[in-house]
Amino acid sequence: MNTTTHTRRDFLKTSSATLALAALGPSAFAADEKPPATSDQRLMKKAIMWGTVGVKATVLEKMKAIKAAGFDGAEMMSHMDQDEVLRARDEAGLEIASVCGKLHWEMPLSDPDPKVREEGLAGLKQCLRDAKRYGAGSVLLVPGKVGKGTTCEECWTRSIAEIRKAIPLAEELRVKISVENVWNDFITKEDEALRYLEEINSPWVGWHFDCGNIIRYGDPIAWINKLGRRINRVHIKEYSRDRAMRFGNDWEGFKVRLLEGANNWKGILKSLREVGYEGYLITEQSGGDSPEGLKDLCQRLDQIRAL
Repeated sequence: MNTTTHTRRDFLKTSSATLALAALGPSAFAADEKPPATSDQRLMKKAIMWGTVGVKATVLEKMKAIKAAGFDGAEMMSHMDQDEVLRARDEAGLEIASVCGKLHWEMPLSDPDPKVREEGLAGLKQCLRDAKRYGAGSVLLVPGKVGKGTTCEECWTRSIAEIRKAIPLAEELRVKISVENVWNDFITKEDEALRYLEEINSPWVGWHFDCGNIIRYGDPIAWINKLGRRINRVHIKEYSRDRAMRFGNDWEGFKVRLLEGANNWKGILKSLREVGYEGYLITEQSGGDSPEGLKDLCQRLDQIRAL
């Protein structure tokens, strides 16, 4: 057991039980088929994370390619040219599903240096302003990271203190702060995630749930059931535990296409419906380097929504 894990267990008092992962059954549709629309599909719109769109083009051309592929919206990065984004959004006929913070890894809210935390907070506030201008109701925040002199307890207390400073602006702008589960050695159990939100205790702070990131730590369905209506946005991302084990590298697990990894998508969609989720399903998946690749991603997302 390493020091970080020991600290996490002492501080958060989490269970050591391992959650079982549900197996993914065969898809009901071929990759090039489009299943019939359902009411649940209409509630959960399709979007794609801007950083995964590899088409070499202008902002407008990228948005037109996203729209042509069948997506309803895009999750933008913060600190872009707002006017350019708005012009492209309107001309392409896209929605902005969310805004992802550009600075939260480089200037985390958990940093030991108060000046770095101050810059990270300023970045979060800019992200909120971008989202307001674009008509997005949520921003994606990585709250901090453990390591290099930052313990789990310090990450917890520092990040909460900084997030609280942004809540008045979030309320003023009517934009929610959504904490994402990532590989930052912080909050790896669903009980921890719920307690983190409960300690912040604000309707303007919820969760941005990533289905692929969580496979390393536990069961996506258990997280969805625990967080419930606190989930503001969902990242649709695949992960293959078999591939990660075969290559001896955890990151290799992400190098699979949607519907070809460990996620039990039928169970995940069932749980999202049961907790009343009606927000965007946002792909954060490789493969969008061409119009054909974007279309394939969108069709696979259609298959997931139809399960």
